[in-house]
Amino acid sequence: MWHFRLWHVQDVAVFLSITLYICDLAGAISIHSPQRSLTRSVQEDVFFSVDVSCNGIPTIQWTFMSGVVSRTIGTWQPGVYTNITVDYSSRVQSYNNGSIGLSDLRLQDAGFYVVTVTETAGSSKDSGFVLKVNEVLYEDLQYLSVSALALACLALLLMLAVWLLDKAYRKIVAWRRRKQMPENDATELQPL
Repeated sequence: MWHFRLWHVQDVAVFLSITLYICDLAGAISIHSPQRSLTRSVQEDVFFSVDVSCNGIPTIQWTFMSGVVSRTIGTWQPGVYTNITVDYSSRVQSYNNGSIGLSDLRLQDAGFYVVTVTETAGSSKDSGFVLKVNEVLYEDLQYLSVSALALACLALLLMLAVWLLDKAYRKIVAWRRRKQMPENDATELQPL
C-alpha cells in the first residue's frame, strides 16, 4: 500500500524561499540599451549607452572582440575604482551607469563590444554591441584632387617648355638661314 505524505508547511516555506531567491538572482541584474548596432566613421567618437542596475555595487567590464582577437578595455566599480587598459586609456571615458565613450575611432575598432555586469553575490550578465567603422571618403577625394592638380600643373609646365623650345628652334633656324644668305642686298631679278 502506498502512503502519500503531504508536505509540511516548513518544507513549502523553504522551497518557496529558495525559488524566490533564485528568481531574484536571475532578475537582479538588468542592462538596458537603446541601440545595439552602431556605425561611425574613422576619427569620429562613439558612445555605447547602457543603463545598468543590480543589487549592490556592480563590477562593470567592457571587452572588445573581433575575429580571434579579444581584449579587455576596462573594468570599474562606480564610485570605487576605474581600471582602463593602457591601449585604451587615452581614448575611453567610463561612466557610472556602465556606459563608455570611445574617441578617435580607427578601422581596427570595428567589431563586437561586450559589457559584463557582475554583482556582489557573484552572478553576472552580458550584453553585446556591434560597431562598424567606415573609412572617410573625403580624404580619398582630397588626395585624388591634389594629385590631379599636381599632374595638371606638371602638364602645363611641360607644354610651356615645349612652346619655348619651339620658339627657340624657329629663331635658330631663321638665324642660320640669314647667315647662309649672301650679304649682297642687290639681288638682280631675272626675267622670265
